[in-house]
Amino acid sequence: MSVSVNYFVYIITNKNNTVLYTGFTDDLERRTYEHRNKIHKGFSLKYNCFKLVYFEEFKEMADALHREVQLKKYRRKWKENLINEFNPDWRDLYEDFVVD
Repeated sequence: MSVSVNYFVYIITNKNNTVLYTGFTDDLERRTYEHRNKIHKGFSLKYNCFKLVYFEEFKEMADALHREVQLKKYRRKWKENLINEFNPDWRDLYEDFVVD
């Protein structure tokens, strides 16, 4: 019996939606929690990115990693359009993943 693992490519932003950070993870709730609670040093901490505004889910790690690289190459305007189609209000999607 094998356990199914899902992989995610995500975009987070800061309070004013002025900075976009694209990342990859196998646990979107945990990773977003880490961004929100400033657990790791790096870009997202420096620019206070914590709000989950976009994500895609994949069954294969290679597909998710490929998509992350692809998204990182795109200009900001293209990413904004992607977010606007998926989440027009730029609502923080983290609450959708929190399990009480």
